[in-house]
Amino acid sequence: MEIKIVTNNDKEFVMSIDKHINDTGYNNLVYTKSGYVIWEKNQRTGIIVHCILWDNIPFMNFLFIKEEYRNKGLAKQAIIIWENEMKNQGYKMTLISTQVDEGAQHLYRKLGYIDCGGLVFNNTPFDQPMEIFFRKVL
Repeated sequence: MEIKIVTNNDKEFVMSIDKHINDTGYNNLVYTKSGYVIWEKNQRTGIIVHCILWDNIPFMNFLFIKEEYRNKGLAKQAIIIWENEMKNQGYKMTLISTQVDEGAQHLYRKLGYIDCGGLVFNNTPFDQPMEIFFRKVL
């Protein structure tokens, strides 16, 4: 399993998964190298999207594994590879988030992430269950 920085060749795959992104956003992912495609046996199996908060904390804001590749440890492996990449780039800590009604929070805790806060967007255009944030010192 490996993760590779997104390229223009990945656009159809990434945009079929990430419904939050438009053409401008995708071009930005490629330009800033802030998106990765997760590969297993020469197949695109998922994506990771991150940004850098306050110029020094990588924040993984989207992780998705295609349904047919779930429960095989790919998300865990992808996160570990991403963390190592961030550490190799000199970052000292990472952040991840998920909604309280999603199961990913259990994986994050197993990987050593610690709850560090949450956001509630009730009665806004972004209404959703609370978003929980996790941190991990690398």
